[in-house]
Amino acid sequence: MPEERNQLGQESSPYLLQHADNPVAWHPWNDEALDRARAEDKPIFLSIGYSACHWCHVMAHESFEDEETAALMNQYFVNIKVDREERPDLDKIYQLAHQVLTRRPGGWPLTMFLDPVTHLPFFGGTYFPKHARYQLPGFLDLLRRIANVFETQRESLREQGDKLTQVFEELTVTGEAKALPEQKTLIAARDSLAQQYDPRHGGFGDAPKFPMPTAIERILRHWAYGERRGERDRKGLDMAMTTLTQIARGGIYDHLGGGFCRYSTDRKWMIPHFEKMLYDNGPLLALYADALGVTRDELFTSAVRETAQWVMREMQSPEGGYYAALDADSEGEEGKFYLWRRNEVKKLLTEDEYLVVETLYGLDKPANFEAHWNLHRYDSWRSVVSRLSLEREDADRLLASARKKLFSAREQRVRPGRDDKVLCAWNGLMILGMARASNRLREPRWLESAQRATDFIRENLWDGEQLTSSWTDGKPGHQAYLDDYANLLAALLALLEARWRDVDIRFAIAIADAVIEKFRDPSNGGFYFTAHDQEQLIYRPKPAMDEAMPAGNGMIARSLNRLGHLMANARYLEIASETLRWAAESISRVPAAHCTLLDALEDELYPPQIAVIRGQDARIAEWLSVCQQGYKPWRICVAIPTDRDGAQRPPLLPPYLPTVQVAGDISDPVAYVCSGLECSLPIKDLDTLKATLK
Repeated sequence: MPEERNQLGQESSPYLLQHADNPVAWHPWNDEALDRARAEDKPIFLSIGYSACHWCHVMAHESFEDEETAALMNQYFVNIKVDREERPDLDKIYQLAHQVLTRRPGGWPLTMFLDPVTHLPFFGGTYFPKHARYQLPGFLDLLRRIANVFETQRESLREQGDKLTQVFEELTVTGEAKALPEQKTLIAARDSLAQQYDPRHGGFGDAPKFPMPTAIERILRHWAYGERRGERDRKGLDMAMTTLTQIARGGIYDHLGGGFCRYSTDRKWMIPHFEKMLYDNGPLLALYADALGVTRDELFTSAVRETAQWVMREMQSPEGGYYAALDADSEGEEGKFYLWRRNEVKKLLTEDEYLVVETLYGLDKPANFEAHWNLHRYDSWRSVVSRLSLEREDADRLLASARKKLFSAREQRVRPGRDDKVLCAWNGLMILGMARASNRLREPRWLESAQRATDFIRENLWDGEQLTSSWTDGKPGHQAYLDDYANLLAALLALLEARWRDVDIRFAIAIADAVIEKFRDPSNGGFYFTAHDQEQLIYRPKPAMDEAMPAGNGMIARSLNRLGHLMANARYLEIASETLRWAAESISRVPAAHCTLLDALEDELYPPQIAVIRGQDARIAEWLSVCQQGYKPWRICVAIPTDRDGAQRPPLLPPYLPTVQVAGDISDPVAYVCSGLECSLPIKDLDTLKATLK
């Protein structure tokens, strides 16, 4: 074979291109690299990361840019670099393998050593320093030891591979379809989350602390459905609201520019890991918008407004799609873009402005990050105003002018790197968040932004039969995965509730039909993460548990259920139910790890209330707003407009509605409220609609 050299220069992934100049002879994951490993009988060194990953950068600087380390890697291994955002299938599989091998959770960079023939891993870890420290072995040492083990202990490695294969087989054991989980499973999940809850600081567990929007949504939904049945769960509501309050006050939130960082390194939400990921911000935006249906909290309103503005300002491409992430680092230092020195702030602000900022954000307290301040609200704004004996109007004006000055000064700094991939699955989550936020606060610009992103995906990542998972610099990426279809379908349904477009309902039905055809397991129920015609790897997962993103099977079950009820499609409803029966055993073992599937179960146990409004655009907006008041997760509201002359446009109408509603002049709104397949008589005034909804 020809001499090895770095093969990443022609890749489109920003992460892979970051490594294109390394002295390591990197390959992307492809047949050429796998064939070389087999032919040369060299183990594969597999490194999985992403462009905004701080520790990926650290390991790259210490080892992959180092000539000595690269020489060892090139001598003993075939080296493959993978962007986990472009190949989530590889990441899912080898993260699971790491967990099995080490009995510890994984992370990034993921460092795995694979057999050249079977591609089964025989050793794994995450970050390794070049030389031993942090109670970790040095990477140079590790490379030599791994090469020696591969050369001298083949039989034991083969036996270990057999055991790992057996574990994968056990994970895919199939049996008879189970009965649907019962209401008590929802209660068990809520109680389990309550046991993990941090009553002082909000959130679940200890440091590092992740926002876990799927868990917060589960608790909020459990409370809302309980209220509907007359069952009180004030503790559940308090858990959700306290957590959302602490996150929005915390340093994990960008108080000047909007948007949320990946996670907090401490229990108090004070110091984040500074990267901003689209897939975190989409669900959090939707969640805060939902919470505003429970309480019109000013803090939540600000978080929604500022995050939506950040998305449009910094994360939307000129073509319409949303970018993937912002780096944690700038100028080689983590968080440098976001941090402040006290004197720097004083110089920028008037004395009165500084007093407000100092009191609200804790600049009168010791520095909280390496002699700098990361802005963090220590108290409510109302308490700060009272403590400073200010009139509320004056305090609001001072804070607004101070934040504007600080933001303008920060904009002059060297910005963190941006990963400008457009990922279909992540765009789905952000489209959903922007649609929900627009619905809640009646902000049409956010909806238009979401529609632009949707149109971009339909025009650039959809060929009429299948999706592409990513798009970078005009180049489409790999064939799409379950999350791409599942999150996009959920987004389309949210868009339809915000503003009905014929193109969106047709796209939703096409996506639903495609995901069923390409990913469904017809024998046992549920959906595989990869399509039937995608590359066969060492394991084919069917994700049920939520991870950083909601589980694909949960998202698709929820969406098929809602679309099935909206369009009276019994097949969609049955496949959603079938997915829940497939997942029943997994759910029963750890209910709280399956929050998205439990949301789908709730929709199955308590069929939705559907309100369909017909009329001209200008008239039906008010009716739609009435339908969408409050937090009612069981309600689906759509307003389907007619032409100006009252004639029917050609939308795909829910087929169970009587055709008389679209005959003649219907410039005045008319509504139907349906439960299951039973609909009310035509409703022609708002008071009757309000009464019927109750």
